[in-house]
Amino acid sequence: MSCSPTPTRGNGWATKPSDWDSYFTPLPQGRDSYVVDQNGRVAGIAVVRQKFLLGDYLELLGVADWARGKGLGRRLLAHVEAAVFARAKNLFACVSDFNDQARHFYAKQGYQEIGPMPNFLIPGSAEILLRKTSGPAREENIESQSTVAIPCMPLLPVC
Repeated sequence: MSCSPTPTRGNGWATKPSDWDSYFTPLPQGRDSYVVDQNGRVAGIAVVRQKFLLGDYLELLGVADWARGKGLGRRLLAHVEAAVFARAKNLFACVSDFNDQARHFYAKQGYQEIGPMPNFLIPGSAEILLRKTSGPAREENIESQSTVAIPCMPLLPVC
């Protein structure tokens, strides 16, 4: 089985062989991990870090090559989003600027590109921060906040 394409310095993408069943064992600690099992095989995985920029951060979303093209990534992401939006208003992710397929996938799922982080992982490339939101992090409106009067000292005459 092969893993998703892995960015490399030379040609942009190269296939890196990997055994998914052992690659993610043990699962990262201190994260929410979601594994899609199909007939005893790992078909997809998502890893989420909680409490990132007034929301959560999707560290990893991957679907095995043999399981692609069946809507599994979209369904896995929707499952993750339901869990995240039950506790937070924002879900963030990053994609490489040259990964047009991932950028299109996330845009189709309602993610907005917030901005690039140049030379973050790969020299000459940028990671693009993405955000999907269910609303503002704060419920109250600025106009609805009460104003507090701060007593002022009288101005002294300047000579």
